[in-house]
Parts: sequence; structure tokens; C-alpha cells
Amino acid sequence: MYSYEDRIRAVKFYINCGYNAAYTVSKLGYPKLGYPDASNLKHWYREYSQNNDLHKGRKKVSKFTDKEKRTAVDYYFSHNRNALQTVKSLGYPSRPLLMQWVNELCPEEGERRCKSFKQHVRCSQEEKIQAVMESCKGNLKITQIAEIYNVTPSAVSTWRKELLGEGRKLKMPNPSAEDKTTEQLLREKVELEAKVKRLEHDVYKLQLERDVLEKAGDILKKEKGISLDKLTNREKVFLIDALRKKYKLNELLPVLRLSKSSYCYQVQCIEREDKYKELRNKIKEIFITNKERYGYRRIHCLLKKSGITVSEKVVRRIMNDEQLIVKTTKKRKYNSYKGEISPEVDNVINRDFSASQPNQKWLTDITEFHIPAGKVYLSPIIDCFDGMVVSWTIGTSPNAELVNTMLQDAISTLKISERPMVHSDRGCHYRWPDWIRIMDTAELTRSMSKKGCSPDNSACEGFFGRLKNEMFYNRNWNRVTIDSFIDELDKYMHWYNEERIKMSLGGMSPLEYRRSLGIVI
Repeated sequence: MYSYEDRIRAVKFYINCGYNAAYTVSKLGYPKLGYPDASNLKHWYREYSQNNDLHKGRKKVSKFTDKEKRTAVDYYFSHNRNALQTVKSLGYPSRPLLMQWVNELCPEEGERRCKSFKQHVRCSQEEKIQAVMESCKGNLKITQIAEIYNVTPSAVSTWRKELLGEGRKLKMPNPSAEDKTTEQLLREKVELEAKVKRLEHDVYKLQLERDVLEKAGDILKKEKGISLDKLTNREKVFLIDALRKKYKLNELLPVLRLSKSSYCYQVQCIEREDKYKELRNKIKEIFITNKERYGYRRIHCLLKKSGITVSEKVVRRIMNDEQLIVKTTKKRKYNSYKGEISPEVDNVINRDFSASQPNQKWLTDITEFHIPAGKVYLSPIIDCFDGMVVSWTIGTSPNAELVNTMLQDAISTLKISERPMVHSDRGCHYRWPDWIRIMDTAELTRSMSKKGCSPDNSACEGFFGRLKNEMFYNRNWNRVTIDSFIDELDKYMHWYNEERIKMSLGGMSPLEYRRSLGIVI
């Protein structure tokens, strides 16, 4: 806090300076020290005006001795009152603190600076201009001009900057028309007309750019603030055609950064009959029939199966043109580890998810679906031979009954001689006594991933990713009940086994693949 002497000195200095808080704060050097700001100074003044005095608080303890203060002040006066040189030579104090010591030890110095201060004088615009003109003539110094107008020299310098420099300009009085020659008037007229033309051109250009962006939103259904560089040449041509009635072609091309040759080429392509018209409709039909889950590779495979020969590049280009995009989302990491329940088993499968025949290697895990109505859990068993889902259970709780029922259903599909290996993570569901008992009874081999290592069960994780991208993500489930969602999920599982094609199976579904091998009828 500040001593009583500091506060009373600041208040008296404030009164002597004509109640100019900014000047008081700057001259006392207090801002660098953190005190007083204008609000504190005014608060002290209100207290002083009411009580004719200030309250006495704790005296501030200085880290400098009286001898050091006196040495600094004497050095300051002996070197032409140069505060910067004093601080550099002595190494102490700060410049604001030095000025505070000068006011303490030599009060007459503060009174001198206060008397030299000129109170704020408002000058008219004409007076400011006249002062600047006199300073430009060079007959008088700035200090002399300041004394004439009863202002500080800094005020005259500020007027010069405003008039002659950049920033807010002072308006110079225009000479009367009588004082100007005909040649000057004509020159001014030409300059004004040129300026008006430039402004009109700028306004016209801005209006053109605005119309282009608006049309991009109306015709192309682009979001607001779309960059014109992100538009294709075909889309730019559509914009140009929409604005040709209002603007010329040579005006639109530079704005859209499109050459005339590219424009003409795209116009020819548009006018030319679309040879892929039927193919576009076929691709749209396949995409919608499969609930927007197939990318260009699977669609190309289905086209090939139906007897339509076309390259993947053409399919991909048509899907881009028609905005047939498979919706995806980022995965979030999930951890269901709850501690050790029973001893773990070795990772027997060791990331080898290939199988030469069905029911040789099985994969299992649990995944969660969170909808507004609640949570739903899916527990499947995946066959490594062809990716078929051997068995699955769906429920609202990830309990032991969910996984045990799934395992028993899968075991019921086995032949007498079949003993598949069952690989899972280290979740508690696969370490309960009931799960172990069912496995041992069926003489099945257990295999477990390493702790927290999802790649050890990547084939099953991949199935969950495809499932959620194709069936769950980017769909509105607000008004769907738990039972309706379970039915939808069950339908997808049947569709996955029976109809969904896999490129690794030659464009066949798992069921079709097994029928082609004669495994099932």
C-alpha cells in the first residue's frame, strides 16, 4: 500500500494541475509502480475534499536507504535532469521511482513542473490549421507557436501529424473558386471523375462477388462462406450460366478463376449427351437399396455381377458427381476392464485370423449401442473362415447370460468332430466360471488377447466398425424404442450373412460363398 505522504502529495499535485488525472499520474511516475491509477487518485481526492485530509495507513517500507535516495536525486540534478542516464549509471531505481524521490526530496521541482503545465485549451479547427501552416513556413519554432495558442508543443506536433501524416486528417479550407485558375478547376474535375469511376468499379466488383457467392448457395447448395477455389470447373460453369443475364462472361471468369478454354470445354461436355445416364441411375439404385452402405468398390463388383462392364474410376467419378457418400464417424476408445477374475490364457491365435475351413477359429466380443431410449449390447461369434456371424445375442445389459447364451447357440451348430478355437479379449464375461464350464464341456480351446491390446482381436473389431458405419452412425434414433432398435439390429445381422457382399469372397455374401463351396445347401 501507499504511505500517507505519497497519497497526500498526489492529491495536492492533482489539484494544482487543474484536476488533470492523466497528467498527474504520468508526471508522478506512478503507473510503472502500479499506483495510483486515475480511479484511485479520484478516490483519494473525494476523501480529501470530504474530510480535508486522508486516513493514515501503514507506512510503506522501502528497500532503498535514505542515502541511496539522496545519491540518486543528486546525480539526477547534476546531469541535466536526465532520468534515463541516472538509472543506467547507478543501476537503480526505475525511472518512475526516481521521479517519486525527486518529488519527495525536492518538492519545489514538482511545483515547477506543475506551474509549467498548461491547462487543456480547446482550439477551433481553423486555429489548428493556422498553427500547422505557420509551423510549415518555418518562421517560428513549435514552442513559439504553442505559446501563441496557449497549448503545449506536443499538441502542435499532434496537429501536424493529423494534417500531414497518416491517420485522421484535418480538413484544410478550400480556396474559393475565384482564387483558382481555369486549369486548376479542370484538373480537379478530371481527378474527381476518375475517383468516382474507381469507386463505381469497386462497388460493381463487390456486388459481382456477392452475387456469385449467393448463387453458389442457391444453385449448388453450398454452405455460406464457401471458397470459390473449392468449386469444380463444372460447378463454376453452372454459376456463370446463372449470372450471364446480369454480367458479362469476361467479368465472371476472373472472379471464378476459370479460363475461357476450360469454360468452353465444360459447356461442350454439358451439351454433349451423357453416355453414363443409365449407369448413373443404376448406381443410385444400388446405393439406396443397400441403405447407403456401399462404396465404389462394392458397387463396381455388383455391376460386374449384373453384366455391366465399367472401370472403378468411372464408378467413383459418378458417385462423386452424384454426391453418393458413405457416412462414417471417428471411433472412440472403449475400455471395459474391471480387474482379474480368473487366470488368463495364452494368445493361441496370435493374430492369425485365417482359416482353411469353417468352425476352425471363432472370434467374439461385446459392443455397445447408445441411443436416446437407452443402451443396447451385441455379442456375436465371427467365423474366421469367411466372416460369417455364427451366432449372436442382443440385450440391454452386458451380463453373463448374454455371452453364455450366444456361446451355447454357436455350439449347437457344430458337428460332432468340430472343435473350434474361441478367441476373445480379457473381459470379465469370458472369465466367469459358467463360460469356462461351457467351453470345457464342449472341449473348445480358449484364447485371449493381451491386456489392452485391441489389434489382437482386430478381425472382430473390424466387424464392429463396419456394422456401426453401415447401420448405426449418422442416423437419427431419437424416436426409436429399444425393441425397435433390437429388431433393426437383428435384421442387419441377417442381411450381413445372407446378402452383404465381401470383396475378399469374390463379391459374394458369406452364405453365397458357402453355397458355392457346397458347405450349405
